[in-house]
Amino acid sequence: MIWKKPHISKIYEALTAIADSRIELDGPNKAKCFSSSKGKFYETEYDSATNQIMSNDNTAYYTDSVSYPMIALLMLNGKIEYDQSLLETLKGIYWKDINQKFKNNYDQAIEFVLTDLSNKGVDISSLKLKIDNIFSNVCNLELSFLGPKRLPPSGY
Repeated sequence: MIWKKPHISKIYEALTAIADSRIELDGPNKAKCFSSSKGKFYETEYDSATNQIMSNDNTAYYTDSVSYPMIALLMLNGKIEYDQSLLETLKGIYWKDINQKFKNNYDQAIEFVLTDLSNKGVDISSLKLKIDNIFSNVCNLELSFLGPKRLPPSGY
């Protein structure tokens, strides 16, 4: 089974997870990703030979979509290229809280963050172009399931 394409917000969330050092690699193809609240972690595994991936996060489990822990692992192991300058820009954003504020309307959450970043002098056009490029690369991967889905951890 092929994973569904992610919402573009998952690119932002993956970059923030990397920027905040919430990803612990266990070799090139396994990672533990702590949530933005740091109250739980997700385990992600990738098989580069078969292009299969699995994570026990909510997005993967409930929507069958590529999730931010998957994207973060693929970025860190070099499967997905990204501009390192994005990390400083997206550091310290608590996506879980923002997503809840907007009742998981990810487009509104992104707009909220982009408005804040714009007010801080960030070139939003350049940022969005880089994010769109990463998103396109992720969508072209056609990742399939690595084993059965795994139940997400509980907690905030």
